[in-house]
Amino acid sequence: MPVGWSVVAKKHPRFVIFGEIHGTREAPVFVGDVACALASRGERILVAIEHGAVNDETFQAAWRLPPQSFGAAITKVGWAGRRDGVASRAMFDLLIRLHRLKSMGKPIAIVAFNGMRNDDQRRRFADLPAQGPHEAAQAENIRDAANAGHYDRVLVLVGNLHARKTMVGEGQDAFRPMAMQLAPADQIVTLNMVTAGGTMWNCLMRPGVDIAAGEPIPDDAIECASRSTRGEAKLGSRPFMTIGTPDGLVNEGGYDGIFWLGRVNGSEPALHNRFLRSPS
Repeated sequence: MPVGWSVVAKKHPRFVIFGEIHGTREAPVFVGDVACALASRGERILVAIEHGAVNDETFQAAWRLPPQSFGAAITKVGWAGRRDGVASRAMFDLLIRLHRLKSMGKPIAIVAFNGMRNDDQRRRFADLPAQGPHEAAQAENIRDAANAGHYDRVLVLVGNLHARKTMVGEGQDAFRPMAMQLAPADQIVTLNMVTAGGTMWNCLMRPGVDIAAGEPIPDDAIECASRSTRGEAKLGSRPFMTIGTPDGLVNEGGYDGIFWLGRVNGSEPALHNRFLRSPS
């Protein structure tokens, strides 16, 4: 178990949200360590991953397969053709690790929760401002999966914007992120990822590309690569989590605390060599 879990556990959260910046090796490993440690203690754990909710049935069918068949089954919907940090090798390895533990009898389950899972959600959330419909769908998908089982803890790995406990945007475009819609605040602990710098795999618009407002972004306008990132603090080399904000850091998202990863390394897409060309 990473250092600091006992401090988090004292708040008795049902949901622990790890707000990451996608595309590192270290963030999925950190969440995997927490899930493994809790399940090894006998806690029933649900791990929520930011893959498409429309694919969750396929993920659940794959979850019931033996270890030698699981990886190939999830790549058909979770990774094929994707080149962002959500489809990273580290995320793939996290699910392989969790499935292996489940196959050994540990009480671990998963849910893919990102986006609308059906037309009913689209209709019910259509009137929410800006990105509000997406956030509401994320929250409902996690909550429904949590309520469908008897879990002691739900661990959510998600982009840190969705993990905020404060509004995003201004005026009529302001919306509530997923963490504000998931459950009462006292049932949730949100932790923001903090690093000492290093590299991250991400996708950005190619320099000089100009796309008119409202126009779709062509695939060749996006360049994905492992890029340098500056560190935000010097908090040691050993990963940990804590409640509160260490001195020198600014908490703009209302997070309950942080999880510290030290120096990070970019994790390219799990199927990078098969589906993508190397960035020029």
